[in-house]
Amino acid sequence: SSLRMIHAQMIKTGLHNTNYALSKLIEFCVLSPHFDGLPYAISVFETIQEPNLLIWNTMFRGHALSSDPVSALYLYVCMISLGLLPNCYTFPFLLKSCAKSKAFREGQQIHGHVLKLGYDLDLYVHTSLISMYVQNGRLEDARKVFDQSSHRDVVSYTALITGYASKGYIASAQKMFDEIPIKDVVSWNAMISGYAETGNNKEALELFKEMMKTNVRPDESTMVSVVSACAQSASIELGRQVHSWIDDHGFGSNLKIVNALIDLYIKCGEVETACGLFEGLSYKDVISWNTLIGGYTHMNLYKEALLLFQEMLRSGESPNDVTMLSILPACAHLGAIEIGRWIHVYINKRLKGVANASSHRTSLIDMYAKCGDIEAAQQVFDSILNRSLSSWNAMIFGFAMHGRANAAFDIFSRMRKNEIEPDDITFVGLLSACSHSGMLDLGRHIFRSMKEDYKITPKLEHYGCMIDLLGHSGLFKEAEEMINTMEMEPDGVIWCSLLKACKMHGNVELGESYAQNLIKIEPKNPGSYVLLSNIYATAGRWNEVAKIRALLNDKGMKKVPGCSSIEIDSVVHEFIIGDKFHPRNREIYGMLEEMEVLLEEAGFVPDTSEVLQEMEEEWKEGALRHHSEKLAIAFGLISTKPGTKLTIVKNLRVCRNCHEATKLISKIYKREIIARDRTRFHHFRDGVCSCNDYW
Repeated sequence: SSLRMIHAQMIKTGLHNTNYALSKLIEFCVLSPHFDGLPYAISVFETIQEPNLLIWNTMFRGHALSSDPVSALYLYVCMISLGLLPNCYTFPFLLKSCAKSKAFREGQQIHGHVLKLGYDLDLYVHTSLISMYVQNGRLEDARKVFDQSSHRDVVSYTALITGYASKGYIASAQKMFDEIPIKDVVSWNAMISGYAETGNNKEALELFKEMMKTNVRPDESTMVSVVSACAQSASIELGRQVHSWIDDHGFGSNLKIVNALIDLYIKCGEVETACGLFEGLSYKDVISWNTLIGGYTHMNLYKEALLLFQEMLRSGESPNDVTMLSILPACAHLGAIEIGRWIHVYINKRLKGVANASSHRTSLIDMYAKCGDIEAAQQVFDSILNRSLSSWNAMIFGFAMHGRANAAFDIFSRMRKNEIEPDDITFVGLLSACSHSGMLDLGRHIFRSMKEDYKITPKLEHYGCMIDLLGHSGLFKEAEEMINTMEMEPDGVIWCSLLKACKMHGNVELGESYAQNLIKIEPKNPGSYVLLSNIYATAGRWNEVAKIRALLNDKGMKKVPGCSSIEIDSVVHEFIIGDKFHPRNREIYGMLEEMEVLLEEAGFVPDTSEVLQEMEEEWKEGALRHHSEKLAIAFGLISTKPGTKLTIVKNLRVCRNCHEATKLISKIYKREIIARDRTRFHHFRDGVCSCNDYW
């Protein structure tokens, strides 16, 4: 409104008839950081009968800075068609437009005009030409322009350095950098960020130390690159020194630098320091929120990520595409499908045309699959017109974890018909599908086909799936033969799967051997001792069970407690075994009592064979009754309407007793109960589980 008032005053006083006054008005419109003034500038420009070259150039500048920079080129065609000639100030704006819009052919034509009119010797035009070719990925052309001119200033050197670094030609970039007679802060920044962005973080930090010995003072860009290099290389000590320098030299309140510091500390595991910096910000931009949310997800602090995301929404800050890629994995891990659905709607409404659209769809497939709604995952998959390999893989993995091997292989068939070449991840998904469904022969065929038909060298994950299949089938000798053919050492996952197979088949001797191998690899993991203890318990060897318990106590190791969660009204509620801290504790335990009575009436007999021998039978049953998944189910039953589907997420493998009880609970209460344990999904309905008791 103020702009319109000024314009009206200009018209009243007759200033609208002078090109000088109009050029100032247009300049204000196109350069104002507070609003998009280009449309108003265009409307003013169209009223001018004979705009001078200054006004034309100001309009070129405005278009070059806009979200549609190629429009500057259309305006240029209009100008030259009127018989007007450009000057040296015209070309940098046009070349910038060609650089931003990746208009290489048009850039070449502009270069032709530059040569024809003799402006190639102009320093700014020369540098703009180099930048245009660099940003279009034409390094050879950029180098020709550089070599053919005697005007080689620090700006043209820096443009080439940036180009070489962006393509990974770091040695060429360093050579150019060394040739610069007098280096300014921009050239130092280009080289430091070039090293950092190509993963050469050590070199980036060494170059920064070298810079500090010169008279060139680092600026915001320097410090962001240096802090990022510290984060990527986990150089926390140097990061602290850099942080101290930042505070001492007045950069402590710079938002971009503080965001980089938050990223540094969270990636180095110093969560409290990162949170302190975040809370200390007087203004937080979307990058601040994204950095901490992404950091929490990176550190597996999924609940904290979700809470911070909800706080972000309350603050009024609008999430962007990066936010969604950070928060969707947290929803997937926690089983927070209601929040995931809200995010899906938000993406459809607000983030449809973003560059990360394909990644969003893949993340949504993964989220729905891990939250138990495989049908929603398939709907997202089917809605994608141009599917990436990641999308195909996500759908295969989704069906695999739900025990739907046939559906996973149907997706693979469609993938091959679409001439999409599978990668090693595809085959992990397919072998996982075989593993969860006990398809040994098909697993053998897929493993062989992967090597022979697709020339993919098996990795630990592929061997892990096959060995799990063999162990489950009791083929321990064949499993050991496969381990002996591996080019790499077996990891804890492989020995762990064999230990579970020994428990299933009652093979104590092999179990002891595999447990020793697991303990060698993961000496501080109590899981290996617990698994061996379970094998002894199943075999009734209670003395050995007692010895392992004593050994765990001596080593100060504790079994990872079972934890189950359920999402009700967009809030994730977590329970551990015997949990009595929930606000609705009395109602939960009242429902537990009701469940136990109805289970007993239905003929359910708890399997207490693995519970400590010295416990009384009644106490054994009590210990089983209060397992975390039972508490989560009880809470779900009292918190939802009859017939509502319940989805439970557990951090450990569901025990056989709870598995049998949940089958009956689904029938008694006429509820579908979906449970995701450490390895797969179980769909309980009408007293039957989708896994067919194979897990």
